[in-house]
Amino acid sequence: MAKIAFIGLGNMGGPMAANLAKAQHHVTAFDLSDAAVKAAVDKGAHKAATAAEAVKGAEIVVTMLPAGKHVREVYEKDVLPNVAKGTLLIDCSTIDVDSARHVAVLAEKAGMEMVDAPVSGGVGGATAGTLTFMVGGGDGAFGKARPILEKMGKNIVHAGASGNGQAAKICNNMILGVSMVAVSEAFMLAKRLGLDAQKMFDVVSTSSGSCWALTSYCPVPGPVPASPANRDYQAGFTAAMMLKDLMLAQQAANAAGASTPLGAEAAQLFNMFVNSGNSAKDFSGIIRMLDGK
Repeated sequence: MAKIAFIGLGNMGGPMAANLAKAQHHVTAFDLSDAAVKAAVDKGAHKAATAAEAVKGAEIVVTMLPAGKHVREVYEKDVLPNVAKGTLLIDCSTIDVDSARHVAVLAEKAGMEMVDAPVSGGVGGATAGTLTFMVGGGDGAFGKARPILEKMGKNIVHAGASGNGQAAKICNNMILGVSMVAVSEAFMLAKRLGLDAQKMFDVVSTSSGSCWALTSYCPVPGPVPASPANRDYQAGFTAAMMLKDLMLAQQAANAAGASTPLGAEAAQLFNMFVNSGNSAKDFSGIIRMLDGK
């Protein structure tokens, strides 16, 4: 049983903290939302009035925050000044690579071990404890973080040095964003050519065009009962979050001098979709925009 401070109790962080508490860890939780803190307490966590209070005495700190600026601020102002040397720091936020590496350097200078461990799997995976973690950091830090991550996820992959977890995450989600656009376009073309959606699915899911965006998250109602398309695109992973990840990929591509024309086009399309009032819809709902709806 470890003393864990958990900062950031949103749609993903809340269930992740709950799974740590369920595993009998002593979880002290903080979020700017009182409702989010109450929900965490109801699941077995202990309330902290501030982030600084949450981390005092903690052996492990886990953060799940919206963007790089929030991660920098929380670690610089609240975490690093208030934790003891040797504390393990795990940032599960999806942020830019530079911010992840910046905070890791500060942590090392302060005598802490740190990993960046962004996740894939959506709210369902966070709740079920089946997330995939892409982890950046040294071998020692990864070894210490793994038992904690295993209480929240099913697949734990060490991607390399600090920042590489973030790199893996944004590359993965660029593939996902591009493939969802491609699958959506193909279904709309099939529709206009008179091909039934189920027949289209039956062919492509067993052919060379098969991919996760089709087989697990089909953007048209019917073929995959668990997909958001059957719930009016109620979000498992919002369009706003997909846009964020695509923009992070573009930022990284520009910094690295990498050519990502399809990633750039996907980012533009999701920007249009989000700015049309669909930020809270599931990202697979972009098929409606491509269909002219």
